[in-house]
Amino acid sequence: MHLFVSPGGVVRYLYDESLDLAALGQLSIERASHVEPTPDGQWTADLTPVSGPTLGPFASRSAALAAEAAWLESRLAGGAFNERGGDA
Repeated sequence: MHLFVSPGGVVRYLYDESLDLAALGQLSIERASHVEPTPDGQWTADLTPVSGPTLGPFASRSAALAAEAAWLESRLAGGAFNERGGDA
């Protein structure tokens, strides 16, 4: 897990339950993507909620989730999201 802290003090990271977020202060949790099956049994990661691409198709859900996480982490590491949550 990586925490990304903006100069304004906003903390962002890919949610999982290993960190007690309430300890950081006021929370705002937002969906960044949708991992869904395709009609032919493959999987895609739709990142349009954060102005991203649709990744895939992938043969497994876990592969789609891994691609989703890698794309989001690379954007977070590059500072792509502004203080209010959208793209910079």
